[in-house]
Amino acid sequence: MKVTLKNLFCGALLLTALSTPALAAEITGTVRNGTTGKPAAGDDVVLLSMAGGMDEVGRTRTDSQGRFKLSVDDATAPYLVRVIHQKVTYHKAAPPGAPSLEIEVYDAAAKVEGVRAIVDVLRFEADASTLQVTELYGISNSSQPPRTQMSERSFEIFLPPGAVIQSSTAMSGTGMPVNSAPVPTGEKNRYAFIFPLRPGETRFQVSYRLPYSGEADFQPRLALPTEHLVVMVPPSMQFRSNAGENAFQAMPEETGANVQVATSAKPGAEPGFHISGVGVMPREAQAQGTGGARPLAQGAGAQAGSGGEETGGGPGGGLGRPIDTPDPLYQYRWQFLGGLALLLGMGAFFVWNRGAAPAALGAGFSVTPGAAIPPYPPATRDRSALFLEALKDELFQLETERHQGKISQAEYDKAKAALDQTIQRAVTRAGRKG
Repeated sequence: MKVTLKNLFCGALLLTALSTPALAAEITGTVRNGTTGKPAAGDDVVLLSMAGGMDEVGRTRTDSQGRFKLSVDDATAPYLVRVIHQKVTYHKAAPPGAPSLEIEVYDAAAKVEGVRAIVDVLRFEADASTLQVTELYGISNSSQPPRTQMSERSFEIFLPPGAVIQSSTAMSGTGMPVNSAPVPTGEKNRYAFIFPLRPGETRFQVSYRLPYSGEADFQPRLALPTEHLVVMVPPSMQFRSNAGENAFQAMPEETGANVQVATSAKPGAEPGFHISGVGVMPREAQAQGTGGARPLAQGAGAQAGSGGEETGGGPGGGLGRPIDTPDPLYQYRWQFLGGLALLLGMGAFFVWNRGAAPAALGAGFSVTPGAAIPPYPPATRDRSALFLEALKDELFQLETERHQGKISQAEYDKAKAALDQTIQRAVTRAGRKG
């Protein structure tokens, strides 16, 4: 064979190609129907680029064995796989170098047996004219076989007359809180979340304001029997049961907040109560450098939300943005920290849901606000992987708000840069552990 310059050049190109790691790769996986125990055939599978702002970069369908294959251009980038089964989405993070993915989906129905309310927490703060309420709901779906409850009224709530909704979120067990507005049902003060109740835990949070003259009576209304109805007020405010001395039981609380618990509350037989006084929760008062109440609204700190509703300031429905707080991501902070806000009133929920707590709250059972109680035993779920999965909802929400023109380009750039950095760190940790 005659050696020519052309042959040498082609050979060099071939050697270079063989010695250079290919960036293109494939993401493979299997989707299993957790309701039937069989492969989920014909489900849509969408590939989202987490480094590219949740842009869709691929799409396919599962075969008869529930298998799928997606090509990626950059094998070093993090991706998210979304499976759509009976109009409900399920997600799985695909960090670089991840093995074949296993994704579980469930059949959906408008009503399933085994959905119950574990806890309903009403958290109060007040000044002389306004009462701030953050209500937290913990819902468990233990249906057998497991199914997802999904309809236009997946979960219904009742709010007090005159309540002005400021913010609302929904959160699946492994996710991050995402914006989910309760929709009026046509009945006064009754709302519904259009959000799937997947098997396991689902949590909802609604923050709203009420006019206040220094005292108020409350008669909660429940849509589901609720194992624990919890009322939290600052130590400077007073609580009194309107349903007899034994309707509520005081629960020890390390910060000094007054926490009252009623067990086995049923629709139509909810215990009422009376609150009076003003104040903020101890930790928030310390952050303000004050020992008492502070203004609920702070001028420019309040924003107009969609539908003329006022959008509150701090995470978890706080009473307003701390003055001179140099936080460019403040408007997103309640989304990032929504899980921690839930822990404030629902730390016990995670323990109860694992069957590790007594049937009823008794003396000595304590919940520390902000305590890092994981929703799953550490031995069964990798924290880095869980955190990576959680970030996808926030990225998706951020991109949605940008496309809808709800945030400025500068706000988007700051939030996106912070999320990208967090994702990269989570991916690196997950890769090390893998």
